[in-house]
Amino acid sequence: MFLLCSASQGQLWKHKRYELSLGVGASNFLGDLGGANQYGTHYFRDLNWMETRFAFAAGLRYKLSEYFAVNTHLTYASVAGDDKLTKEFFRNNRNLSFHSVIWEYNVNFEANLPTDESGHLYKYENVHGEEVIYPYIFAGIGVFYFNPQADLAGGNYTIDGVNYTIAGGTYNLHDYHTEGEGLPGRPKQYSLVQFCIPMGVGFKLSIDPMLGVGVELGIRKTFTDYIDDVSTTYVYPPVLISNWGPISAVLADRSSGLNPGHTLINQQRGDAKYNDSYMFAVFSITIKIHNSEKMLPIF
Repeated sequence: MFLLCSASQGQLWKHKRYELSLGVGASNFLGDLGGANQYGTHYFRDLNWMETRFAFAAGLRYKLSEYFAVNTHLTYASVAGDDKLTKEFFRNNRNLSFHSVIWEYNVNFEANLPTDESGHLYKYENVHGEEVIYPYIFAGIGVFYFNPQADLAGGNYTIDGVNYTIAGGTYNLHDYHTEGEGLPGRPKQYSLVQFCIPMGVGFKLSIDPMLGVGVELGIRKTFTDYIDDVSTTYVYPPVLISNWGPISAVLADRSSGLNPGHTLINQQRGDAKYNDSYMFAVFSITIKIHNSEKMLPIF
């Protein structure tokens, strides 16, 4: 009898292979702009908590076995970076900033410890037991859309000895080629749709047979250095003006002027050695869907 009960309990996951999730949380950006109060470093060492923004996610999970699952998410988030928030002199003097939406769709493979249904019962009428929390790790592939923007104050700007009147507003940086993208000898114009590799850890807690909660922490490795529109070097302002107008030159160099020699042509504007990345921390509510054992996966 003991063996039969154990075998039956171990197969319960087959009847609830599907799980819906809705989540809300925080996002943060790791790139050239903003960052910690130090010379630009890599990944978490350069994190600035003041640049944290929001994230919303919806997902569908399918159990492949008792310990493995495939999970797909659609996430909407906001990321930002601002040199004014760092006390490191050269970055603060650069004075660039951006903000962007992120739309991401991913498919992840999960591996977890004991499943949320194996080894425990739930607290509802005529059934007694305990709640179980378990961790998992994940990695996968995703595609995301971004659109870096900057807010510019209206007024008179002097560029290379010439005065220009610029209207204030929010500008799509991709449209103004601030590093001369596409010109001979300059980087090619970047795409606003890119691939990423999500990876991270999560924890889930089953509340009853159909409901659970969870927390997931994940970072996205990307293949672009232009989420913040900054990567290489400064371009001669008249070149930008002749191709994309004076707004391009103003957006390209918004330095404080304390060290003008650092924003001359071919001086470092960003660090092309490392691509940008971003991360999510999402709290979610999960709903399990009962299905027959004969149902096939949808992936």
